[in-house]
Amino acid sequence: MNFIKKIVDKKEDSLTHLQFQKFSKGIFKNRAVLKVKKTKNKYSIGSTGEFINEMVRIVAKKAGDNKMKVTGAVIATSDLTGKIDFNEKKQFQGVKRYLLSNEMSGNEVISLLNEFPKAIFALSFEFGDDKLKIKPKAPKMGVPGKGEEAPKTDACKLTTTDAAIGESFVFEKKDFKLAEINHIFTIDKITLPETEEKDFSKIRAMAGKSGKIERTAVIDGEKTVVEYPFECKPESN
Repeated sequence: MNFIKKIVDKKEDSLTHLQFQKFSKGIFKNRAVLKVKKTKNKYSIGSTGEFINEMVRIVAKKAGDNKMKVTGAVIATSDLTGKIDFNEKKQFQGVKRYLLSNEMSGNEVISLLNEFPKAIFALSFEFGDDKLKIKPKAPKMGVPGKGEEAPKTDACKLTTTDAAIGESFVFEKKDFKLAEINHIFTIDKITLPETEEKDFSKIRAMAGKSGKIERTAVIDGEKTVVEYPFECKPESN
């Protein structure tokens, strides 16, 4: 389940909190943008970068112990040398990009996601009818495209015939041809932890965030706007 659906269903967890960890108080537009096409029983889901790790987790979980050809990049600010099997490492302004092309099981991918939750797993692979293609670079999030009202939804693309996956991204209507969805995040409260920790980055990681998301969905030309409150804590399960 992706983090937007978790908020809608009031099932926020530590991964939901991670999505809001970098935000201060304020209003943040053009977030978690989706463009979903449905043809018969096939969903083509394009999105901005917020969903990258979640889409990787969704398909990897279905693969389980099955091996897949995994290509792409893991992007992180920390040194992952010796912790992941990569073919090449590139670095720019402190951001490291580990390029890889390996046979991996779904569970191995999930293990890495769990161990390095702040890294961006820009990986491409397929299992069964699920095909995931992600650009092997750091995505631009929340920045409008040139001449567009919202950023492009080309950071990652998932094609699937799994209705449960498709309906977790577009839950307003089961039968549709085209859905274009945008979110505005509003953070109105930050709850600081009671701790003796002095490192501000660690304190920020432990802080709770609450507010609302405004979801604008245009499905087959019909527009809806709905607000959903949320409260995220790092220790939530």
